[in-house]
Amino acid sequence: MKILSMTATFGKLEHQTLTLEPGLNIIEAPNEWGKSTWCAFLVAMLYGIDTRERTTQDTLADKEHYAPWSGSPMSGRMELEWQGKNITIERSSKGRSIFGVFRAYETETGLDVPELTAANCGEVLLGVEKSVFTRAGFLKLTDLPVTQDKALWRRLNALVTTGDESGASDALAQKLRDLKNQCMSNRANGLIPQVLRQKKELEDTLSQLQSLQLQQERLQERQQQLEQRQRELSNHQAALAYEAAQSNAQRIQQAQLAQEQAQDQLIRLQSVCADYPERWVLEKQQHTLTSLQQESASLQMEQQMLPPEPQSPADDPLFSGMSPDTAVNTVETDRHAYRKAKKDSRPLVLALCSLLPLIAGLLLMSDPIVFISCILLFVLGCAGAVVCLILRNKRIQQLQNKYSSTDPEQWSARVTAYKHSHDSYALTYARWETSQADFRQRQEAFRHKLQTETDGTDLQKTMERIAQSLRNLDALEVARREMLRAENHAATLQALAKPVPAPSEPDTLTYTKEETVRLLSDCAYEQRLLIDSLGRCKGQMETLGQEEVLSRQLDGVNQRLQKLELTYSALELAQQTLTAASAELQRRFAPRISQRTQELFGKLTGSRYDRLTLGEDLSLQIGAEQETILRESRWRSDGTIDQLYLALRLAVAEELTPDAPLVLDDALVRFDDIRLEAAMQILAETAESKQIILFTCQSREKNILSAE
Repeated sequence: MKILSMTATFGKLEHQTLTLEPGLNIIEAPNEWGKSTWCAFLVAMLYGIDTRERTTQDTLADKEHYAPWSGSPMSGRMELEWQGKNITIERSSKGRSIFGVFRAYETETGLDVPELTAANCGEVLLGVEKSVFTRAGFLKLTDLPVTQDKALWRRLNALVTTGDESGASDALAQKLRDLKNQCMSNRANGLIPQVLRQKKELEDTLSQLQSLQLQQERLQERQQQLEQRQRELSNHQAALAYEAAQSNAQRIQQAQLAQEQAQDQLIRLQSVCADYPERWVLEKQQHTLTSLQQESASLQMEQQMLPPEPQSPADDPLFSGMSPDTAVNTVETDRHAYRKAKKDSRPLVLALCSLLPLIAGLLLMSDPIVFISCILLFVLGCAGAVVCLILRNKRIQQLQNKYSSTDPEQWSARVTAYKHSHDSYALTYARWETSQADFRQRQEAFRHKLQTETDGTDLQKTMERIAQSLRNLDALEVARREMLRAENHAATLQALAKPVPAPSEPDTLTYTKEETVRLLSDCAYEQRLLIDSLGRCKGQMETLGQEEVLSRQLDGVNQRLQKLELTYSALELAQQTLTAASAELQRRFAPRISQRTQELFGKLTGSRYDRLTLGEDLSLQIGAEQETILRESRWRSDGTIDQLYLALRLAVAEELTPDAPLVLDDALVRFDDIRLEAAMQILAETAESKQIILFTCQSREKNILSAE
């Protein structure tokens, strides 16, 4: 099979196409270009995607890992050459079916290829299962070592031992396992478990039959005991009935006497309650009086909670006898007078005017009369100024002494406080008078209502009288019910009085009537259960069969079991022999694979390593010429390990997938130039017979081929 082209909407690939050639294809691209995605796409197109795989903490499931980044449904197309025809296979997604919609058809004619399905496509085209292809023909740098796989072992063993892959030994082993399973299946449905179950069933049946026989004997014995017990209890019940009939007459007399007493009590209470109004009237009066009593208590409590009469505020001696408005007007007048006195300029004017005569006298000193007159006028002016100044200061001092402060603002604050206290008192007093008037009005209304309801009598006595009346009415109702009960009781006793015969046998039991009835009921119930149990026991015994027949069947089953156990031992011996033979044949495949691996490894390393062994688990041990012992691959360098497992992969691929493409994903990165050249030579030789797809992130591979 050869792949011609691939078109993918897969992971980061969005409708991208990769065209391939029949021989060696070297696809050089940088990291994160999508090389590993193309490899995964190739495997997915051939074998599909396992939708049952779940994402773990360490790995992503393929259905999530390669979901298209664009959000489009996962889809792809691969064109290939197979059996001389060009085939196109397509896979797409629908709903939850990821890559599950499959079609394979001839590219030129469009005719379907029925032998290819979604489940078997890869195995039919490549000839191997997915696990074999990924371990043999699919090489990645991160997964070069060949790990053990059941399918890989089967195909290698078949190729080495028989030359084909028919798996005859596996079929024989499976046949032996099937025969063993027929004898002894894990699900307990083999012949031996069936016979063992049949044997156990027969043994259990015989055991049940014997147990049922003993049970039947015990049930019959218990039935006889119950019959005797029932006779004794029935005689005791008759004795109790006779005794009850003897005392019934006395109870009738007592009931008649109780009836007469109840009748006398009823007549007395009827006479007491003859003048009473109806009950609903008394109950209404009682409800009204109760409301009045609660209202009285509420008024008393409210009276206690009324605020006391407010006290008048302390009187300011400065404003004694003044109303607040008068005091305010007085302070305003005094403040005005104080400001006026402070601003009085008459002393200064008189003093200035007295200077004029003095100046004139100084100027006219030549005239003594005028001079003396001017001096007198000056003296008089100064005296007037002094008098005015004294009067002004005296007025100021009087006002300051009156208010004990030189600041008129403090006078205003004082009169404001005086007015506020008196105004607050007036408002509080008005509220108090209003509350007092409201309370007195409600108190008067209550007195009027109380007078109307009680006709002037005491409230408590009226309530006691009504309560006594209601009690008498209750007693009358009780007396009526008691009278009716006594009549019914006496009538019932008279109706039940019937003649009862004496018991037929002496009575030695001491149970009460209720206990006797209960015990008889228990006996009858147990008797019914015994009859049912005996019937079931008899039916089960008939169902189980006869003991002699069951014993003969058990002997036959034991003989068959012995034969089956001998057969199972023979099958187990044959299986052990076949397993030993298969193990011996498996050990023979190693030389063939290891010889080809050593040949390829020698070419890759320039014949440096001349010894190589392949373990049953496909592990490798190698040794160089100068080394005395073989060492495991982990003792070698990373590049040498890659070359060793590349040789093993190529050898296994030659055997198992001769017609399948060989895919390498950065598998040669750690090769040096010399060994890379040898590897490219091997791949070029291999490409003559099969298609090779080499993905690489470096240009050395192409350079080597170009140099050749």
